[in-house]
Amino acid sequence: MSALDAIRRHHAELTAIRQDLHAHPELGMAEHRTAEIVARQLEGWGIEVHRGIGGTGVVGVLRNGTGNRAIGLRADMDALPIEELNDVAYRSTSPGVMHACGHDGHTTMLLGAARYLAETRNFDGIVHFIFQPGEEGCGGALAMLEDGLFERFPCDAIYGMHNRPGMAIGEYAIRSGPTAAGGAFFDILVGGRGAHGARPEASIDPVLAACHITTALQSIVSRNLSPREPAVISVTRVVGGEAYNVIPETATISGTARFFSRAVAAQIKDGLKRVAEGVAAGFGATASLDWRLIFAPTVNDAAQAEAYAAAAAELGPVARDKPPGMGSEDFSFMMEKVPGAYIHIGNGEGAMPHNPRYQFNDAAIPYGAALYARVVERGLRGQQHAEG
Repeated sequence: MSALDAIRRHHAELTAIRQDLHAHPELGMAEHRTAEIVARQLEGWGIEVHRGIGGTGVVGVLRNGTGNRAIGLRADMDALPIEELNDVAYRSTSPGVMHACGHDGHTTMLLGAARYLAETRNFDGIVHFIFQPGEEGCGGALAMLEDGLFERFPCDAIYGMHNRPGMAIGEYAIRSGPTAAGGAFFDILVGGRGAHGARPEASIDPVLAACHITTALQSIVSRNLSPREPAVISVTRVVGGEAYNVIPETATISGTARFFSRAVAAQIKDGLKRVAEGVAAGFGATASLDWRLIFAPTVNDAAQAEAYAAAAAELGPVARDKPPGMGSEDFSFMMEKVPGAYIHIGNGEGAMPHNPRYQFNDAAIPYGAALYARVVERGLRGQQHAEG
């Protein structure tokens, strides 16, 4: 029996787990209920469980045979601060919190793979099931790494996935090299001198300076970066003052930058500082930059991307030339430590992630679980399974 068919036997049970997780979403680094459900399920299948990795992270360890090679499979567990608008029986019971990105589905797919691998043990080596907290900009991957994730659970390769609305169920998409952008948040504090709104000559207007800085920042991508290096700088907030008739002392510019290499990130950071300080000085104001790297670029290792694509091709159509996206994924930090690959799996038609009407499609569960399982079976084949 194929891995896909074997996992389909448990589809109803896995769907029930997914819908329960959906009804009880938890924000990043507070996934206490979710983590305990994961841990108890793994323990029930005879898998060694380690709780509290990087906060609320869970790692399951499954060994078989005599091989020392280890593969890590990772899923994210956190929800988003969004009020759900779906009318379903398992609608979120937590006001203002929703699984609007499908992490409940990712967690369930990895649980499905864990159950299958624990039952069949058609591999020779070690599997680490990594259930990560706080993917949505909360630093969950870094927290697990700082807690010694790969020192305690060494991996030769790691794999992750994300559902993709608009792709048919049973389809996959992957590429070698950069596949998701790195992301940083920034704040620029512009300092001036406050005054009455009727006497601007007595001020150094930080709002005016902030507006000019915001416009000038767009020159960084168009004039400082190579046109062969895709990047985005988006100012998403300009805040200054609270009264109609007061020129404030300060104004703040906030936004995000996206990029596909650490080198380009450094160029953008330097450009933000240089432009902000220079334009502010022209108005007699000051500017200081606070830059925070939230996501590293997600770069698929060529060999692991091919291994993942080959496993996926056993289950359905695979697009091997997926264009890189400007969204970000903190699995990237793990992939900077261990060669790995990240794939997209079809979620059918529906709203995009981070939308209050987004829905994970439970029909995708067997396809994600089977892919996790097959990449392990193919990657950890012992002599007795060389033809499997």
